[in-house]
Amino acid sequence: METLLQLIHWFIDFVLHMDKHLPQIVNDIGIWAYLVLFVIIFIETGLVVTPFLPGDSLLFAAGAVAATTHLSPFPMFLLLAGAAILGDTANYWIGHFVGPKVFTQESRWFKREYLERTHAFYEKHGGKTIFLARFIPIIRTFAPFVAGIGRMSYGYFISYNVIGGIVWTGLFIGLGYFFGNLSFVKNNFSLVIIAIILISLMPAVFEFVKEKLKARPAPAE
Repeated sequence: METLLQLIHWFIDFVLHMDKHLPQIVNDIGIWAYLVLFVIIFIETGLVVTPFLPGDSLLFAAGAVAATTHLSPFPMFLLLAGAAILGDTANYWIGHFVGPKVFTQESRWFKREYLERTHAFYEKHGGKTIFLARFIPIIRTFAPFVAGIGRMSYGYFISYNVIGGIVWTGLFIGLGYFFGNLSFVKNNFSLVIIAIILISLMPAVFEFVKEKLKARPAPAE
């Protein structure tokens, strides 16, 4: 239990103080830091069991580090965009192969009807969902997995996957590169990271509240 608490404490400290930890990693391992960033982004987007890993905040911090170390922002963008695209692709295919096995036996939670509804939804709205999910933590990890389960057409999926991966990584790396080393941001980096996380979660919270309000019964006249 104590080891788990220490691990959680280290993880929180790493996320909130990436402006200090990432430069240290670059100093320790040099250009291999590219690989570390690649693996984190790939796992965060590619494995449905790791939605807790940093995404937006890591890209922002990586962009800020690129402005003050020998790491170059353009190769970083190419590598991390590739990691994001490959991660979503892996997640899609995991869902694609897992889905039919999960839904072969009818149960309260896994019904063939749910699979058919999911497929219909992703065929109609899937492109928008895959693109917008890039900017929402947790949803970003689950969306491609569910798209695979719902058998969303792969050609449709991959086009929005590529566009979303390029825009997402380019936006946050660019923001970090140009604004991450402003004195105000450097002096309040932990608050900036928390703000990025909270702002990223707002669309999901808004949709949740909207659905809850919609589900409430109308007051009796």
